[in-house]
Amino acid sequence: MVCRSLSVAGRRVFVMSTSQPPAEGSSAVAAEPTSLSPSRAGDFMQCPLLYRFRVIDRLPEKPSEAATRGTLVHAVLERLFDDPAAERTVPRAKAMIPGQWDRLLEARPELGGLFGEGDDGGERLARWMGEAERLVERWFSLEDPTRLEPAEREMFVETELPSGLRLRGVIDRVDIAPTGEVRIVDYKTGKAPRPEYSEGALFQMKFYALVIWRLKKVLPRRLQLVYLGSGDVLTYDPQPADLERTERKLLALWEAIREATRTGDWRPRPTKLCGWCDHQAVCPEFGGTPPVYPLVVSPAASSEDEQGRMGPV
Repeated sequence: MVCRSLSVAGRRVFVMSTSQPPAEGSSAVAAEPTSLSPSRAGDFMQCPLLYRFRVIDRLPEKPSEAATRGTLVHAVLERLFDDPAAERTVPRAKAMIPGQWDRLLEARPELGGLFGEGDDGGERLARWMGEAERLVERWFSLEDPTRLEPAEREMFVETELPSGLRLRGVIDRVDIAPTGEVRIVDYKTGKAPRPEYSEGALFQMKFYALVIWRLKKVLPRRLQLVYLGSGDVLTYDPQPADLERTERKLLALWEAIREATRTGDWRPRPTKLCGWCDHQAVCPEFGGTPPVYPLVVSPAASSEDEQGRMGPV
């Protein structure tokens, strides 16, 4: 693991290359959230109660085959660049999959229960590994790793904006051209969204672009999403106004999270995605009761105070 502490424009910046970034809310004791990542921002926008369950209550979630396959494929694509360019071939990448699966099992033994035991479990695991191979092989039809020398892989970044909001996340790959232009690349093992949903898919990339822009004073030239499930590549060239809007959105989101943390008012937002949620048993939308809120609740603001914060109506 390579870890660097930098100071950029008076801000403290931590950058480390690692496949295991520090977990948000990793302490065993419940505490108020102190930072925001793209995944947790997405959780709150999808359902505030889901955010609470994951960040504040830290309820356990069962591993899924799809998410675990994504972790495995990401590990292969990261470590393939350890090899000389000429050796970054399809056979070499596919041959890495069993070894990376063993590494993943060593780090997370509970994943061994994903496929069951006996012949049926072995067959399910073999099919699952075959799907991972197909995703890795498809990547070679979308990018040529023999022509790439990433500046960073699985780069964990964390910084604090002038507003006090701390942003953190892991960038799959950062490419820097000889001319200094920066490209941020993210691998997705699912399928590309329909055009009308592309803005949501780009939110994560704009988040990362904002971090790089604020820290390095360099506007990323291109954001690139590589969808291995469908064989599509989505690119976007951000402008300063785009990232300024993203920053304002994140600040508003963080204020909403802080208010919910203070009052304990985490409301469910039912959607079709509820069918995949692990927390239906404790969700009011499904007749459940959430755990006792583990933080101190402050009284809700009076209407006069609220109007004072909002200004005249």
